[in-house]
Amino acid sequence: MAKTSKKATRKFEKNHLKDSLERRKAGAKIKQKVQIKEKRALRNAKDAEFLGKGKAEDGEEGAPEPKADPFGQMSVDDFFAGGFEVPEKLAKKDAKKALGKRKRSEPAPKEDDEGDSSDASYEEAPVASDDEDNEDEDEDMGMSKEAMEALAEKDPEFYKYLKENDPETLDFDEDADLAEVDALSGSEEEEDRPKKKSKKSKKAKAAAAEEMEVDEESEEEMLDETEVTKEMVAKWKKAMTEQHSLRAMRQVVLAFRAAAHVNEDEGKDYKYTITNPDVYHQLLVVTLQLVPEVLQHHLPVKESAAGKIRVTTDSKKFKTLTPLLKSHTTSVQHLLTTLSDEATLKLTLSTINPLLPYLLPFKKVLKGIVKTVVDIWSDASSSEATRITAFLVVRRLAVIGDAGLREAVLKTVYQGLVKGARNTTIHTIQGINLMKNSAAELWGLDPTIGYTTGFTFIRQLAIHLRSSITNNAKESYKTIYNWQYIHSLDFWSCVLAEHCSPLKEAARGKESQLRALIYPAVQVTLGAMRLIPTATYFPLRFHLIRSLLRLSRATGTYIPLAPALLEVLSAAEMKKHAKASTLRPLDFAVSYKAPKTYLRTRVYQDGVGEQVVELLGEFFVLWSTSVAAPELGLPVVVMLKRWLKEASAKTGNRNGKVNSAIGILVQKIEANGRWVEERRVKVEFAPGNRAGVEGFLKGFEWEKTPLGAYVVGQRKQREEKARILEAGRREEDKKGKGEKKGRGDVQMDDVVESSEEEEEDDE
Repeated sequence: MAKTSKKATRKFEKNHLKDSLERRKAGAKIKQKVQIKEKRALRNAKDAEFLGKGKAEDGEEGAPEPKADPFGQMSVDDFFAGGFEVPEKLAKKDAKKALGKRKRSEPAPKEDDEGDSSDASYEEAPVASDDEDNEDEDEDMGMSKEAMEALAEKDPEFYKYLKENDPETLDFDEDADLAEVDALSGSEEEEDRPKKKSKKSKKAKAAAAEEMEVDEESEEEMLDETEVTKEMVAKWKKAMTEQHSLRAMRQVVLAFRAAAHVNEDEGKDYKYTITNPDVYHQLLVVTLQLVPEVLQHHLPVKESAAGKIRVTTDSKKFKTLTPLLKSHTTSVQHLLTTLSDEATLKLTLSTINPLLPYLLPFKKVLKGIVKTVVDIWSDASSSEATRITAFLVVRRLAVIGDAGLREAVLKTVYQGLVKGARNTTIHTIQGINLMKNSAAELWGLDPTIGYTTGFTFIRQLAIHLRSSITNNAKESYKTIYNWQYIHSLDFWSCVLAEHCSPLKEAARGKESQLRALIYPAVQVTLGAMRLIPTATYFPLRFHLIRSLLRLSRATGTYIPLAPALLEVLSAAEMKKHAKASTLRPLDFAVSYKAPKTYLRTRVYQDGVGEQVVELLGEFFVLWSTSVAAPELGLPVVVMLKRWLKEASAKTGNRNGKVNSAIGILVQKIEANGRWVEERRVKVEFAPGNRAGVEGFLKGFEWEKTPLGAYVVGQRKQREEKARILEAGRREEDKKGKGEKKGRGDVQMDDVVESSEEEEEDDE
């Protein structure tokens, strides 16, 4: 028998338990709706009794007929249906007895059919139905303030019980609009629960309808979704524009939530449906534009002279609007992940800014928003305008947020930058530069947070470099020689150059905390460029030298870059004769590695020679007005003359183009040294006078020096050449979009990109 019983139990649990529980819950929910409907009808009678004023009106308001023994024949459900109507003489004696556990199997009291269509629930705070009158919604929010105070005075024990177990009963209305938005609170919490509950809702209600014989029309009213029309959107827009209606905003937020998840099969049920594309567009525009305006009207954001943002978060309005605000923000965040139209994406991003002050208390919501916005900012497919709009959102949050939030923003931005810099081509390089230049600004908003995060990330780069040096594995260098690592080092060069310049430090009146990061950043960069000193990775070396030149130019820090460039000239690639080739010139701007087909070719030798001449000129022009310029250039001049002598020999490279360019550079460096010596003779301070040394030729325009004039001319030539090449590339792209693979220039791009894909690895 025991085994048979056990098997039957298992069988029941497997096949029927789930449905039984659902039927019980559905029945209980319907009973609760009927009970709350009764409470609404008995409100005035109850309040009058507590105040001692309206006992004669009890019968008029539909209260139960008086009995000799109020609780003798009253069930628990009847007691709840009475709206907690407690007689004065028996209040203390019978209150606890009446508050026993409610049986779910008891039949629901017979009431009006209207009770079935109400969305109100005793256990959950729901969204009111659209079909209910405004008066009914206002009445369904709880006790009046006077009745609540009277109850607390007459029966404090019962009042305490209600406060702990049914706080909604003790709520009193201050604002009709806020009361309705307060009803939204439960809806948003319900939406945040697991999706299984949403999937089961229709089943449960249908089963309950069969068992409890709920009116068919009322059931359809509870379950049917409402189609959003242009008239509805126009009505909401008018109410939000003219009256700043929270009631209309609630409906708009619910409709917007459905619009954000349109065409998604997630098993969720939404109050509204949108099938018309025009209605969808109108709803998006109305929601995105007017919701921030309504919030600003009811919860104005105050900004101090110091730029601090203040919102009254402890007010009842803010607490009431919190679920609505979270729901709207979550919908906007989800919408951002699905949009592809640049105009709509930009509009959606721009509407996040006004919402940020209200979201500051909700760190989890903000972190989700930041991640989504940074993904758009770092996406190569996003337009420049969209990226700038996304960055403005991130920057706004970093400005108004606290230290913890600011640190989270900086970390997320850096991760997005590294992720977005993985693939670098002629088409993505401008977007990557935009990311680096814009993100660099964020590290100056809070120098303390900027220093700690900067130190952490630069240290991480140093650890990668050290691991690559100490690890004897064949592929260990790939953690360093990839675009992500190169752009990371270049980014820190941008950050330090932006915030450690003498002009900005003078404006602040103190030295930047970030200046302490210059030395480790330079050391890591120099170590990375010399990790593999082969001709294949000369392009990578040139990228890192440009980063250090930017840092040296902006901060006035001397960085010895001439030895790294002289190493390039000393390589066999530049000393020996190169073979002829018909390959197109390598684009060093989007290459960190030379393909094998370019090694030992004249076209590659010419390109490397041009890069060396350009970078040596840019390096020496930084110190063209320095009192030490002659001594700084002398060793390099000696080395270059020796190299020219070897290159001009029969066994040399016999490359007249490169040798001629280097010869001219030597002449300019020597001329600049003599020019400085002529002015140095006239000074009256000793070399030990630091102030005199720093003041030598201070304010003199470097462009007017012999070397400076030469560098300016070279820059103009390169800019003109780059402009012509860019125009030609665009013209070819227009003509041959469908035949890219068959063209020589695109073949070159394919060679470079394929080699990059082989060498790239995640940091």
